[in-house]
Amino acid sequence: MIKYSINRGINKPMEFKGLKAQYIGYLAAGLGLALIAFAIGYITGMSMYLCLSMAVLLTTADFALVFHLSATYGEHGLMKKLARNQVPDSVIIRSRKIFYNLVKTDHGT
Repeated sequence: MIKYSINRGINKPMEFKGLKAQYIGYLAAGLGLALIAFAIGYITGMSMYLCLSMAVLLTTADFALVFHLSATYGEHGLMKKLARNQVPDSVIIRSRKIFYNLVKTDHGT
C-alpha cells in the first residue's frame, strides 16, 4: 500500500509530491479538463484509441507544465509575476484637477 504524505504544518504551505500551494489546484483542473475532453470525444463518436491517446497527451502536458511552473516560480512567484504584468509602465495625467481637492490628514496623532 502506498502512503502519500501531505504537509499540513502550521504556517507551512500545503505540499503534495513536490507541488506547493496553488499548483495542486492547477494540476487538478488540468486533469479534470483532460477527462472532460476524453468524454466529449467519446460521446461525439471519435475512435476510442484516439480519445485515449488525446487524454494521455493532455495529461502528460499538464503534469509537465505544472511541475515546470512549480520548479521555476516556487510557491508565490507565479502570482507575483502575473501581478507585476498588471502594473502599468507609466501613468499619464493630463490635468491637475485631481490634486485640487487633496486634504492633508494626520494619521496616528
